[in-house]
Amino acid sequence: MKPTSIWAANAQTELKSLAPVAEISKSLQLYAYLSSDTLWLVKERPDGSRIAFRTAFSPSGKLEVKKIHHEDGETTVSLACSTIVYQVTVQHEAGDNFFRYTVMATPKAPLLIPYWPRDIISFDEKGKIKQQGKIHTQQRGTRSGVLFFNDGDSGSVFYFQNLTALNDYCETAQCSASGAVGGEWPEIGFSLPATKTPLKKGISYCLSDGFVRLSDPLPSTPAETAILYMDQLAATYIKLPRPERFYHDWLDTVEKGLADLTYHKGCWTFAGGHSYLNAYVADYKTPPEVMVQLAVLLPMLDYLDWKGETTHQLVTELRAGLEAFYQQDMGTIVRWLPSAEKNLDHSEEQKKPRVMDAWYLHHPLMNLARLSTRGDEDAKKILLDSIDYAIRVAHKFNYQWPVFYQMDTLDIIKAEIAEGEGGEKDVPGTYADLMLRMWKITGEKRFFEEAKKAASKLKGLSFELFYQANNTAFSAGAMLRLYKETQDKTFLELSYVCLAALFDNVQLWECDYGNAKNFPTFFGVFPLRDAPYTAAYEEQEVYSALHDYLAEAEGLEILPSVRLLIAEFIRHMVGRVAHYFPPMLKEEVIAEESKTGEIDRRLWIALEDLHDGWEQSGEVGQEVYGAGIAFGVIPNQYFRVKNESFIIFCDYPIFNFRCRANAVSLTTGGDERLNCRMIILFQGGEKPNSLEVRSGQKKEKHNPVKNKPDLLEYSIAGNQKVSINW
Repeated sequence: MKPTSIWAANAQTELKSLAPVAEISKSLQLYAYLSSDTLWLVKERPDGSRIAFRTAFSPSGKLEVKKIHHEDGETTVSLACSTIVYQVTVQHEAGDNFFRYTVMATPKAPLLIPYWPRDIISFDEKGKIKQQGKIHTQQRGTRSGVLFFNDGDSGSVFYFQNLTALNDYCETAQCSASGAVGGEWPEIGFSLPATKTPLKKGISYCLSDGFVRLSDPLPSTPAETAILYMDQLAATYIKLPRPERFYHDWLDTVEKGLADLTYHKGCWTFAGGHSYLNAYVADYKTPPEVMVQLAVLLPMLDYLDWKGETTHQLVTELRAGLEAFYQQDMGTIVRWLPSAEKNLDHSEEQKKPRVMDAWYLHHPLMNLARLSTRGDEDAKKILLDSIDYAIRVAHKFNYQWPVFYQMDTLDIIKAEIAEGEGGEKDVPGTYADLMLRMWKITGEKRFFEEAKKAASKLKGLSFELFYQANNTAFSAGAMLRLYKETQDKTFLELSYVCLAALFDNVQLWECDYGNAKNFPTFFGVFPLRDAPYTAAYEEQEVYSALHDYLAEAEGLEILPSVRLLIAEFIRHMVGRVAHYFPPMLKEEVIAEESKTGEIDRRLWIALEDLHDGWEQSGEVGQEVYGAGIAFGVIPNQYFRVKNESFIIFCDYPIFNFRCRANAVSLTTGGDERLNCRMIILFQGGEKPNSLEVRSGQKKEKHNPVKNKPDLLEYSIAGNQKVSINW
């Protein structure tokens, strides 16, 4: 029997004999019980078991109900103890296995809260605390306040704590919402962060805003778990209070960034007869890296295509230096420029000659494949000359890559991320992506077979599949392409597992305390499973990969929850990531010193890292390879209209964009229950005398944009056919 805390033991003893003080929902079988120290919401299960959710809590005991008020779909309970006045509001909907409880607290005196017990305990049919339960995933760091678990054999529970609601509490208490949701069975859920400074007398604070979705199915396979997780997350997302996003002028930002990237000396170094981009501004010690050059080059080419231009001096410079990364004796490209490897300082495991981070070999090869499909013969030669080495590595490790290996000997330098956790588990997906690209380029069936063999190594993995955000997103796309080619639903399900792991590593709350008051955080992506910050480069690559996923999915039946979540991520990403640029931030938000290179606060080059509100950002450095953000956003969200003086912007993915004489038609992505922003931007020249926008049969009215007469803004539902006529 697992040991329990005194709070859980007390709940077990008291709830056995108590009668409910209120019926919250007869259809849900949800009741309120008052123990000596807690107002519990108790869900009665058909099998006789119960699951209890702690709302108001009195550390001193003697909690008293003052008033209970019922309205349609809502119950409010007013309570008090010696130190706090509480109001608990419970909302529910008929026919939906969902409820939400919000706990507001007003201290009677300045209060410090050193500890708060977790808020979920499950009981068997005899009233004893359940000993068996399976936690699929829970909050890590400042990610979403999610807890997804099987409640013994009684069903599954998706619990979401709306951490946005805790901002006033965290600001006053000088505490972080990091790691607030989790625990170990049987005491799980949300625990209010400990205060460092006292709560103020007479001020109301939200102490909990919990969303609970219950379901009978017990997911037992990774695919079942992923599908139910995303369905429950999407259903909860619709009910969440979500921050508004404001339009950011990427057309202006991209030109500032391009000028800084091209001319700022901190972005460049010279080695081996060529100019190369540094990974970080003013990092002249570290040799040039092949990934850095390609990570900027590919989005830059997409942007030039959008502008209708064929070349730029930056593109010329980057292309000229690629061949020098090819190592003849090994028959492959390498990470570090060979002529400058002697400058590596050995300060980290990978900062040594001929050491490879597993994902790092595939990523530049994938980008070389993209260049090849654009007709770049030089890139194609490097790719073809390197690909057999990549296959040899895959065979050596049986498609299960370690973290670091020695390139010339294939000796393993670091086998596991941490003890018992294995290597980089999403790398089979990036390898499959690469092999599928090779198959398309060459037509050789061996590459397709390699992709399938690698994909098989993702089977059996669940949320732990995630190693690095962009690679997990690329893996999702590769699995979808395999499904399209084979019609084997196993690959479609593997793509869902990848996506669920990705959405499990986002921040679905707006941090508005400390330094984070200066930048938005909602739907930010964390680069690694345990990373303490969101990262510009990985966000941009995830954004591009998810656009590609939707493009591949056109004409396919995929989960509605997937379409909703991807569209909403894109919407928030486009309105949020400009705050990685130092000119968008207040000076005190940015670290005075960075781990790598220097930070130029005037430069339109992204910081690598945005942190929790009580930390400074930019501690890692100002990443030059994150310069692809603006280059990537514009071709995907801005649509030119031939021979007209305006551009159409939409912060959702757009499909079937068609221009005809005095008319445009398009289809918005996402879900019809949510809206996106569409803007018509006039850029000089003669404006149409009249302009009409319709979604479906509805004529849309534009919203005025203060001080911006050249913008017409519309709020359009997702998944709609839209027509614009003038």
